[in-house]
Amino acid sequence: MVFTGININSAWKDNNTWFGEYTGAFISATLGGADETQAHAAARNVADTGRFLPGSDEFVAAFNKSIADPDLTTGSKFQDASKYYHADANYNFSHLIDFADIQVGGSFREYSLNSSGTIYTDIDGPITYSEYGIYTQIQKNLELNDEMELKLTGSARYDKSEFFDGFVSPRISAALTLNQNHNVRASVQTGFRNPTTQDLFIGLNAGRAILVGSAPSNLDRWTRNYDLSPGGAAIVQSPSVTQTGAAAYNNSYTASSALELAATGNPAVLEIANPDLVKPEQVTSGEVGYRGKFNKITVDVSAYYNSYKDFISQEVVVAPFYGTVGDGGASIAALANGDSQAYSTYTNSEANVNSYGTSVGVSTKVFGDFDLSGSYTYAKLDFDSEAYPDFATNFNTPEHKFKASFGNTDLFENFGFNIAYRFSDDYYWEATFANGVVPEFHVVDAQINLKVPSMKSIFKAGATNLLGDEYFTAVGTGHIGSMYYVSWTINNL
Repeated sequence: MVFTGININSAWKDNNTWFGEYTGAFISATLGGADETQAHAAARNVADTGRFLPGSDEFVAAFNKSIADPDLTTGSKFQDASKYYHADANYNFSHLIDFADIQVGGSFREYSLNSSGTIYTDIDGPITYSEYGIYTQIQKNLELNDEMELKLTGSARYDKSEFFDGFVSPRISAALTLNQNHNVRASVQTGFRNPTTQDLFIGLNAGRAILVGSAPSNLDRWTRNYDLSPGGAAIVQSPSVTQTGAAAYNNSYTASSALELAATGNPAVLEIANPDLVKPEQVTSGEVGYRGKFNKITVDVSAYYNSYKDFISQEVVVAPFYGTVGDGGASIAALANGDSQAYSTYTNSEANVNSYGTSVGVSTKVFGDFDLSGSYTYAKLDFDSEAYPDFATNFNTPEHKFKASFGNTDLFENFGFNIAYRFSDDYYWEATFANGVVPEFHVVDAQINLKVPSMKSIFKAGATNLLGDEYFTAVGTGHIGSMYYVSWTINNL
């Protein structure tokens, strides 16, 4: 999306021409007595003359050319033939051992990244790496009395990626059943998350920043030449420089402090970034839950708390084209001259990151044999974004969600219906290509069913988003509208 827009504009007019026309018109308007707002409007009016408008023949031609071109300097087509090979095995010893249910197993996975340089830094050929894991689980059922049963489960898993030290993640859980109608459960578990393929090997200009994965072998595979400003060319005695992805991790300022420098002109506000290379994320999680049946009402309640260590996140930094960060001279001049590049790095947050939540579900029969159910989910991320403004957690989860449904599978002979309602609270979306607020939405779905035993058939008709209010669940994606459908299933009775 970003590259397509950039390349459509470039097909219309190159950047040097546009900025030259804008600057000339801005200065002319200012000298003519216009204030800054008026001068900007006049300059845009001049520089934007002839711009391709959406739907025009020129716009469509430039759009089609861009999405068919895999060279991201001129096009926006991703070529991705990446793949992975996965094998796993499991053996249950229950037929050999009586006192407990014991299982052992393992898995192996090999990645082969092959995007021809359009996503990963694999321009010279596929990047391959592997990881494996082994685990064991022991489960024991204890009959405490005629109406009480306790199930205990313990497990441990060892995982190893070729880039990181191995991790052992133990887990324990207990479930207590009371007179078949009530169940209480609790668990404590540890886990970890290895950095993804993109965390390690991406090399992609996303427009607002260049994404550079933090595998040590990846840093110098991303390389790009930059033209310098006249002031910068005088400092380094060259009209251009070559910068690699290593600059993002070894010679960079935080993006927020670079913006503050631009606003205040005070070099003292600059903060050195130089983020650490990414490593596995660890989590300790606790959960409790209850499920019970009271006559016709079934209730399910659960709550959880997660505490993260080395939370994997992205940090936006700014790397100067010359000078060393903290030198008090050349690197500051580079920022002032516009001789710098923003990067989105993959690292681990030093901040305390926790998440917690709860869910409540209720289902029952009303008015005889009508089904009524509802559920509520609460999710919260505990992270001090003001203290760490350059980190992106990508939590991307609404704080409040609610669902409800009402129906009857047998309203009258062979006929049933169901109506469902969904609500999602607004939430902030973070991603490499776009950030923004996803507004709250309300959705109603409906369906009717008709059985025809003589034809061994079920006919269904329904609609999703019956109210027709379009919504979206991620910034930058298309809107979701309504869908109407009918189906005929034969021999399904």
